[in-house]
Amino acid sequence: MAGTTETATAETTQDKRYRLVDAAMRRNGYEPGALIETLHAVQEAFGYLDEPSMRYVADKLKLPLSKVFGVATFYHYFRLKPKGRHTCVVCMGTACYIKGADAILDKIHETFGIQPGETTPDANLSLLTARCVGACGLAPAVVVDDEVAGHVSPEDVATQLKALS
Repeated sequence: MAGTTETATAETTQDKRYRLVDAAMRRNGYEPGALIETLHAVQEAFGYLDEPSMRYVADKLKLPLSKVFGVATFYHYFRLKPKGRHTCVVCMGTACYIKGADAILDKIHETFGIQPGETTPDANLSLLTARCVGACGLAPAVVVDDEVAGHVSPEDVATQLKALS
């Protein structure tokens, strides 16, 4: 991670989104124990956690950057890359896996060229996986833009995702 804290701070003073981050830190008295809440504020303001924002948080909370990065990468709900306009979550729970979830992932990779955790170059689609989406009776299941679709084939999913373009 290149750059200095001074550079990151100089850049951030011009960006109004940092006011939201500052407000979250201020509410907690700039306590290092409020790191997770602060990272949520960053993600809400920016859509994801980028390097300058993590440097900013590390500096303001007086934490090593490695600690901030470690927390950001440990928890699955933090994104280090921008999210696409649409999201597809493929359930990898036992029932879905047995009924072909891996084939769905393969078809998405073949069709869109992305793996779980990635976003298409045009930022239209982000692909994620989940341990279980709570729709075991519909296996295999995917969640596209917060809507569960069950008993889907790889071709069904590819067709549905292509229609989002």
